[in-house]
Amino acid sequence: MILTRRAMIASAASFAATAPTAGLTQVPLSIHVLKDPNCGCCTAWIEILKEDGFAVTTERSFGTLLIRHKLENGIPQNMTSCHTGEVEGYMIEGHVPASDIRRLLSERPDAVGLAVPGMPYGSPGMGPEDQREAYDVFLIRKNGSTEIFSSYEAA
Repeated sequence: MILTRRAMIASAASFAATAPTAGLTQVPLSIHVLKDPNCGCCTAWIEILKEDGFAVTTERSFGTLLIRHKLENGIPQNMTSCHTGEVEGYMIEGHVPASDIRRLLSERPDAVGLAVPGMPYGSPGMGPEDQREAYDVFLIRKNGSTEIFSSYEAA
């Protein structure tokens, strides 16, 4: 088969027309979570992420090992919760909603990651959302400072 100049141009034009849609195939975001193997709320949060399209891997960790992992990765002690995730270079501490993780990855701030300190009732994995207490999701800056990333009112 001999390619003519016209056939080559038509082929290139066809490829160029489909190239913009090639990246639209949704690849699941991968998040790795360190958690206590006996914690039910951590498992519930992981299931919520999976339902939202995340590919989740888990690793058993607890006690001082888990606390040390958090602190060594820039999570201030007053921002800690029960589990810690890592996604695309960011740390995700506690019951952070999937929509906030997606927003973080879309905006890409120069930060350690996000945290929902403690275990607020009604946050993802911590009971029904229609009964939630008010809570904030914090952005953790690399210098250890924090600022409110998003707020959720009481139901």
